[in-house]
Amino acid sequence: MPVGEVVQLAAGAGFDGVELRAHPEEEVHPRVGLRERSAVREQFADAGVSILAVSGYARVAAAHDERGEEELAAELTELVVLASDLGAKFVRVFPGGGDRPAEEADAEAARHLAAVAPFAAERDVRVLLETHDSHPRGADAARIVGPVGHRHIGALWDVLHPWLGGEAPVDTFAALAPYLGFVQVKDVASAEDTTPLPLGAGTVPLADCVGALTRAQWDGWLCWEYEKRWYPRAADLPGLLSAGREHLERLVASAAS
Repeated sequence: MPVGEVVQLAAGAGFDGVELRAHPEEEVHPRVGLRERSAVREQFADAGVSILAVSGYARVAAAHDERGEEELAAELTELVVLASDLGAKFVRVFPGGGDRPAEEADAEAARHLAAVAPFAAERDVRVLLETHDSHPRGADAARIVGPVGHRHIGALWDVLHPWLGGEAPVDTFAALAPYLGFVQVKDVASAEDTTPLPLGAGTVPLADCVGALTRAQWDGWLCWEYEKRWYPRAADLPGLLSAGREHLERLVASAAS
């Protein structure tokens, strides 16, 4: 989707910020030049919409040969620079550990994140490990980011994957609270059918997630991730945006009352 359209949709539906998918098939990715980066940043600023995060596809727990190690280090650095240039506070990365033994995957991921942490600090960007793939639960992600012990390395709570992994929202939050950057919300029909649905139309325990955050007086970002890119038959997002924002607002208000 063109950046200009993203800006218009977000502003028109009353959203405060946007998480940008930093993939080469999108307009914004690590290979775009400074002029393009400045133009994107200006478009969002003019509309009063923040660029919350740059969502990359680096897999920090995956096995790499020597060349792969160099490529991963470069990818992480490029993502941090892109986020900094756009004024975004966060970079999203995946575990991607596959079937590796947990201790081995955890150690590799922690090492890679620790290596980029000082540079992220220089750029005032936090690199967040998403609850995803090989590390779907909060407890899994915490095994990586906890030992890193750096404030510019944290976690991103994608509410779907811990739930699919059988972890209750209150337990996910407890595991991630010391490291939590922001939260991705979404809804699906069931654990067997993960086609994106409008917020509130599915079975993901969003109220429990928001409740855990609100009770702890957590005041970070809730970001609606709608993955139509992977589910072409899902409803088009533009017509759902305003109702989705209103649903989140109701959940927050209800949890606070």
